[in-house]
Amino acid sequence: MISTDLIRELALTTPSKIVLLVMDGVGGLPDVQSGRTELETAHSPNLDRLAAEGITGVVEPVGPGISPGSGPGHLALFGYDPIACLVGRGALSALGVGFTLEREDVAARINFATVDAEGRVTDRRAGRIPTDFNRELVAELRQIRLPGVEIILETEAGHRAVVVFRAPGLDDHLTDTDPQAVGIPPHPVRPTAPAAAKTADIANAWIAQAARLLGNRLPANYVLLRGFAKHPDIPTLPEIYKLNPAAIAAYPMYRGLGQLVGMKVLQTGATFADEVQTMREHWAEHDFFFIHYKYTDSTGEDGNFPAKVAAVEEVDRLLPELLALKPDVIAVTGDHSTPSRLRGHSWHPVPFMLHSEWVINDEVDHFSERACARGQLGRFPSQEVMLHLMAHALKLQKYGA
Repeated sequence: MISTDLIRELALTTPSKIVLLVMDGVGGLPDVQSGRTELETAHSPNLDRLAAEGITGVVEPVGPGISPGSGPGHLALFGYDPIACLVGRGALSALGVGFTLEREDVAARINFATVDAEGRVTDRRAGRIPTDFNRELVAELRQIRLPGVEIILETEAGHRAVVVFRAPGLDDHLTDTDPQAVGIPPHPVRPTAPAAAKTADIANAWIAQAARLLGNRLPANYVLLRGFAKHPDIPTLPEIYKLNPAAIAAYPMYRGLGQLVGMKVLQTGATFADEVQTMREHWAEHDFFFIHYKYTDSTGEDGNFPAKVAAVEEVDRLLPELLALKPDVIAVTGDHSTPSRLRGHSWHPVPFMLHSEWVINDEVDHFSERACARGQLGRFPSQEVMLHLMAHALKLQKYGA
């Protein structure tokens, strides 16, 4: 990978505009009956036209065989080493709801969940409860008090919230409680370094009190904690690429990712149509737009193949409105694959396409896993996406004499 120092030297500030459309979890697997993936099944003439006019390939978010979380998947797309710059989901959630993490804070993502009478997890997402119910639960959990610890809670969306523990001497080297499976009990929080023992005790004490408070609040009668993290210190996109970037995301965590890497987070509505409208309203103000679409991921996690197909088609229907802004470069990809058959993130490479005046288009005419795998870009690390975007926007000067 080209060094950050070299990119800083080569980066140029120009009027050209870049759009990175991330269809979260867009990659899939063939349906056992039809033999076609969700992308291959969807009617997506606008995505297909972009693929036909552009260049394509497949990206590998972290490495062969590794199923990435959304944090490393996105950070790789933004040009960061997803292993060296691993950021806990708790920090991203906290930033995404607009919370400023202080130096001593440790944040964790909350999944409201369902457990049975024996304490076994029966639903890791509590039936995807509505956000209003989430707010009620968060209000109840704010009653919890622990000596010497300030506890801050905020609703994120749906079944997800964030808790921040604030006290001297906290450490984020902690294991998750989410067992990532049903039919077994949640794990206790365990320290993975001696300095984190105090924080593990605090988290476990908080979870025990939360369980007592939520015992009768089915389907959300338990909390699973994951991604314990402090605020990381990483260079920003304006510092590295000399960009004036903006993030448009309906879901809080992805706003947190944008804020973390130095993007201006633009307030938007809950739908992709709202996100496109937000881009239109702020088009003159920025030269790089990250726009995030969640439902290709959540439908895949639900194992709902037809709903994921419909999510792809929703993006396709609105794509002409985005293209009417005439971005100099637009790329469409995902942070990882979420096949409906697996009901979760997977290790499969993710389709990628880039459209620009300066491409030599390949022979691919469909935006899908198998089609993009035949493209001229081949299989390459997600970490190289930003260099392709910058080059095709004429934002990188010549290297050497």
